[in-house]
Amino acid sequence: MTKQNGDFVEEAKEELTGMAKEGMHHPSTKPVLTGAAVGAVAGAILPVVTWPIGLALGAGYMFYKRLRP
Repeated sequence: MTKQNGDFVEEAKEELTGMAKEGMHHPSTKPVLTGAAVGAVAGAILPVVTWPIGLALGAGYMFYKRLRP
């Protein structure tokens, strides 16, 4: 699904569009949501980071790892 030498922005756009259209049936949705949940919990526990920032960072990290394993 992903190409290692492709344009990252174009791949991200394609992946997000697929996730929006297919919802939970898309293969990237569950890992990204899991990363968001882990990030939110870590943000709630850590004193420096709030849970919304942790959520965004966790989801962003997992999304990036789906595009660039």
